[in-house]
Amino acid sequence: MSMLARARAELVALTPYPSARRSGLLAPIRLDANESPWDDDAGGMLNRYPDPQPPLLRERLAALYGVTAPQLWLGRGSDEAIDLLLRAFCRAGCDNVVGLAPSFGMYRIGATVQGVEFRAHALAAADGFALDAGALLAQVDAATKLVFLCSPNNPSGTLYHAQIADLARALAGRAVLVVDEAYIEFADVPSAAALVAAHANLAVLRTLSKAHGLAGARVGALIAQADIVDLVARIAPPYPLPTPSVAAALAALEPPALARTRERCALLVRERERVREALAGGDGIERVWPSAGNFLLLRCADAAAGFARLLAAGILVRDFSSQPGLDACLRVSIGTREHNDALLAALARGRR
Repeated sequence: MSMLARARAELVALTPYPSARRSGLLAPIRLDANESPWDDDAGGMLNRYPDPQPPLLRERLAALYGVTAPQLWLGRGSDEAIDLLLRAFCRAGCDNVVGLAPSFGMYRIGATVQGVEFRAHALAAADGFALDAGALLAQVDAATKLVFLCSPNNPSGTLYHAQIADLARALAGRAVLVVDEAYIEFADVPSAAALVAAHANLAVLRTLSKAHGLAGARVGALIAQADIVDLVARIAPPYPLPTPSVAAALAALEPPALARTRERCALLVRERERVREALAGGDGIERVWPSAGNFLLLRCADAAAGFARLLAAGILVRDFSSQPGLDACLRVSIGTREHNDALLAALARGRR
């Protein structure tokens, strides 16, 4: 069953903006887009608009993620896909979306900007942020259009992939299950992208920002069945990816770069476990949760003091203490061994 019946009807019927590049027509002299004819001062080809969906990048990412090109839409990180899904499916003042709390804050912010109710399924730190699928589904009603599931979750690092297929089946024909896999390269599980062909209501978000080290390039992907991809493409800006970002992404997908990425991910996972073991049970550290991401969430006896001590040592971490259920919690990204040793040393000095 197509999920377009749950999308905004006026957007399903929308004729997309007929950009100069969308036609796919080629000619040696291009006078169709009001561009500058000179590229000598722009680094080469920066005077021309890029392809709306760069074919080579789309092909290579589809191969990397094990999907077909029509199942893939490329945009500015995962954030743009989140925003477009909210706009495509949710009517302001009428619909709602369901997500986890704590989790990535842009789901709630995006819903608020769209004028859509965000219903939070509260996760308990005491239970290791375990997901109660029944309680999550109990918040879904006839006006629910999207259910956001970040796995591994940010900031807890908790993995929920074992529950994705069952959730997608339970939501079939009712809501799109949006699985955010920003940190999947650091988890020892297959991507949910393999389930997209079997579930018309499953959308998966991927990014090159984390494992591939391209946070500054802003390249992300939405993976879903072709009807959802086509709908998102219909309402997206005509040229989502700048030419330098496309070039950086293509370079990151060359075999040597992919091999380096795999090595670095493995190194970060080893470092993550080393840091977790070093922190666990230390004075002033009350709990360090297991993580499937490239970060750790820890509860401190005095988070404010710990944050200040690290900052004084030239180390910036994220303080989540103000968020519900995360009192006295800091999130620490895993860096190089030298970075991590500096973190451990700064915390140890504060315990003396």
